Amino acid sequence: MSLPENTTVLVVGAGPAGVTATLSLAHHGCHDFVMVVRGCRSRRTENIKSGHHTLCNRRASIDAVDGLLSQAIREKGFKITSRSSQIFEAKFDSLKKHSAHPYALYIPQNVTELVLGQKLQSLSVQVQRPHRVVGMKQNEKDSRVTDVSFEDGQVIRARYIIGADGACSIIRTIAGMGFSDSEGPNTAENALVQMVSADVTFEPEPVDPFTLEGYLSAHHEIDLSHRLCRTWKERRAPRAPSKEYIQKLIDTYGPACITSDPSLDPRPVKIDQLVWSTRHRSHSAIADRIFTRFPAGSQGMNLGMRDAIFLTEAITKHIQASAENPDGDDAILQEIADARHARALETIGFTRTLSNLASLAYDPYAWWMPFSVASFRDLVLRILGGFDCVQSKVAWGLSGLGRR
Repeated sequence: MSLPENTTVLVVGAGPAGVTATLSLAHHGCHDFVMVVRGCRSRRTENIKSGHHTLCNRRASIDAVDGLLSQAIREKGFKITSRSSQIFEAKFDSLKKHSAHPYALYIPQNVTELVLGQKLQSLSVQVQRPHRVVGMKQNEKDSRVTDVSFEDGQVIRARYIIGADGACSIIRTIAGMGFSDSEGPNTAENALVQMVSADVTFEPEPVDPFTLEGYLSAHHEIDLSHRLCRTWKERRAPRAPSKEYIQKLIDTYGPACITSDPSLDPRPVKIDQLVWSTRHRSHSAIADRIFTRFPAGSQGMNLGMRDAIFLTEAITKHIQASAENPDGDDAILQEIADARHARALETIGFTRTLSNLASLAYDPYAWWMPFSVASFRDLVLRILGGFDCVQSKVAWGLSGLGRR
């Protein structure tokens, strides 16, 4: 497909962040944009969940809330359990005074993309695909414009470029934009390298579809499948874990409500279909690390979509300011860059805390102390969970309302 030679804004990537950026541009009156993606339509099913509260508030500005809420499952709380009993519960009722959406939102990424994509279609916005960016350089005649070249030989001259092309961003790589974690490497990084995720269906359906035990989480998805995540340090996980492998993980580490062991559950549950499975590997960049840390809250995706909205608001302001004063500086863009970078570091810190807590082992601490660190964590959580103020603080952290 032929691309235009010039555009004000080039959006690279058609995932949740890229589509959100495009919708936000249209909402703020900027219609001179082009949206490209290098591959065919996505079939991903990653979830966006409990950190949705700020997104719902911000998405009101792009008129996408109702469509997403109609396709999502709403949960009023977040539970941590052992195989047989509840350890901790954070209820989102305490967020009513801060948000019109006091609940966790469970929706697969492909459904999120579908809803946002339908909104794009209603605005007659087309996604240009497949077009892979291979180079960028400053325009020889106008230093404010960048020439973006594609694999098929086409070139677009753009004033602004939004790189929303995922963890291994081509735009970021070409631009030489590196990231480093200011607090050093994460102590739980090795555990998260071993993370396994899978979408499965059960027969019969579990009685309690949302549980969390140690490193294992399971929750209902829109299509009646369940997302499972498990991390450990002992051995390397297969690239695409089989149905039998996932079943063994569940029987060994999972909550009683989804085990096939009749000694643990008089109503055994077995995997019926393995829809999708993978092994996650960690990355070194900050933006990538958020995605590979503990999966509570989908903090990385939520952060990316909030960034898209704030960035496009700043771009439209900068366009207007440049029209009035072509020689003006880029203070508007620099301010938003600094602010969003600070939010990214806050999110990193939050996910690091969750990662460290999740990676504590149940092995005895020492021969002279037959008590594991993870057992002590569980005991502390049981005690703290009895205080409303602690539940409210955890709910606030998961919501992301303090990291808008």
